[in-house]
Amino acid sequence: MAGLVPEADRHVRMLLESGRPNAAGLAFKRLVADGANHVDGPWDSSVVLVHRAYLAWRLDRIPLALDLVAEGWTGLDVDRPEGGAAAQTIGMLGDLLQAVGHHDAAREFIAQSVQVARRCGDPEVLAHCLEREANCWQLRAMSANSTADDCFRAALELFDEALSLASPGQVRDRVRAGSARALAALGHLAEAESRAVQALAAGEEAQDRYTSAIANWVLAEIRRHQHRLAEARTFARRAVETAEWIRDTRLRIRFSLALTAICRELGDPVGEAAALRSMVAASRTAMRVLQTALGQALDQRRAAIEAQRQESAAQQDACQDPLTGLLNRRGVENRASAADQISVRWLMVMDVDNLKEINDAAGHIAGDAVLRELAQLLRRECRSDDLVCRWAGDEFVVLLADRTDGPELAERIRAAVGTHDWTPQLGSGGRPPTISVGVAVGATSFASLFVAADRALYRAKHAGRNRVEVETGQALPPAPI
Repeated sequence: MAGLVPEADRHVRMLLESGRPNAAGLAFKRLVADGANHVDGPWDSSVVLVHRAYLAWRLDRIPLALDLVAEGWTGLDVDRPEGGAAAQTIGMLGDLLQAVGHHDAAREFIAQSVQVARRCGDPEVLAHCLEREANCWQLRAMSANSTADDCFRAALELFDEALSLASPGQVRDRVRAGSARALAALGHLAEAESRAVQALAAGEEAQDRYTSAIANWVLAEIRRHQHRLAEARTFARRAVETAEWIRDTRLRIRFSLALTAICRELGDPVGEAAALRSMVAASRTAMRVLQTALGQALDQRRAAIEAQRQESAAQQDACQDPLTGLLNRRGVENRASAADQISVRWLMVMDVDNLKEINDAAGHIAGDAVLRELAQLLRRECRSDDLVCRWAGDEFVVLLADRTDGPELAERIRAAVGTHDWTPQLGSGGRPPTISVGVAVGATSFASLFVAADRALYRAKHAGRNRVEVETGQALPPAPI
């Protein structure tokens, strides 16, 4: 990770690993207040963001951690991630998923990070990614029964490869501590103890409390296998205290559970009760963190749904005629363009013959009521998959898909308007409306059909109104069988 994140970020992590959470919190607060301070390149930016998400998570800044993860994740949307920064970013995302209990997804991310690291040719990056994958296998082994040894062997193979690649330093020390745990589980106690002692010494010298905590835990397990329970209890207590010091809840739960078992075997009820209290406290912290994360995720989901609903409502408003509730011109043009692949379609353009006279005689409110009632008549006569639109003013458009009865339907609509009771809208003395209709058919675009139907409407208006005209010269549909 060195060289991939700014020095200020590494300083915060060093404070965390050395067990100084208050100082780490202040440094992180200054880091966030100072701004992004990202390095160049999309993957470099992502690795910084995800690394900061990890720091925020360790400092219980859960909402900020989730925001940073979401921002960093967007940089991963590439077909083939390449380079050390890409490998580290994917691996750290796996670590965070592991922290919230998404183990299957975490394993997929971490396995992918190893593949990317192998391609990038940086041995230090590969060692780091191999360590993460080995830890995944060890975690799986602890929840497995018959396959536990196979999981530990897979972990040890990865640890040994990482050990051969890592240069002296923090990664190598952590790999050594992790491999000691796998060796101990497989019964190789002498080699496990040797590696754990080396890792403990290196961790104490470098103030790498994470490595120290793992090494103490491994030594506790080794002493337990050797039935040296008093020494096992001492090492386990140190592991719990160190995990608590560096605020690693996962390690604290795991180590407290081991300490509880050791104290029970030793016949130490006071120590067992203290270990159980530590485990319960850590579990409560983990639950609080998960609840916070879940709560934010739910809030974000609700916000996304509401934004989507508002966007959908805005789009619907933009495509809907407010007076009649029908599609407006924009709405039918949008929908019709998506339906242009239909082989045969009818288009009707209709016009209220005497709306101006109605407005002049009964008022515009009555005229609007007539238009709303006409919209209802059209809905009743047409099918649900027909597009019915108020085109403009007193003009309506109906697009019929996969039908052969365009002229017949147009005539039924014209007759329905003529025989309808318009008294509620116009009163007993009002002149009822009539409509003229132009009809066209063809396997052509909406725009071409509209031009043809509009020509037919023009003929209907000039032939005396209140009639249906069909545009000739169009490709007629096949006769029904």
